[in-house]
Amino acid sequence: MLELTEMIRELRAQLTAAAADGTGESLQFEVGPIEIEVSVAVSKEAGGSGKVRFLVVEAGADGKYARAETQRITITLQPTSPGPGGTRTATRISGAEVPEER
Repeated sequence: MLELTEMIRELRAQLTAAAADGTGESLQFEVGPIEIEVSVAVSKEAGGSGKVRFLVVEAGADGKYARAETQRITITLQPTSPGPGGTRTATRISGAEVPEER
């Protein structure tokens, strides 16, 4: 099992690698909304902080995290990149914008 933050961190790293791999390619992609559906086990740590953790349940996980203890959640992410003047813009997999590319 891994934490939800870890899974999103890895997704970000792979999208960043895909963008770097596509630099200079004639075919370009704009990253649209990314929808992720995962099964998570919700864990609350004892103690003063009472921290809640969302652990992504891997396919084929043992029976320790049974049906009643897991939840299915859907997360929609809208990737953005730093733009001019500190604004955020839609993320592109590679290359500069081409007129009428959409």
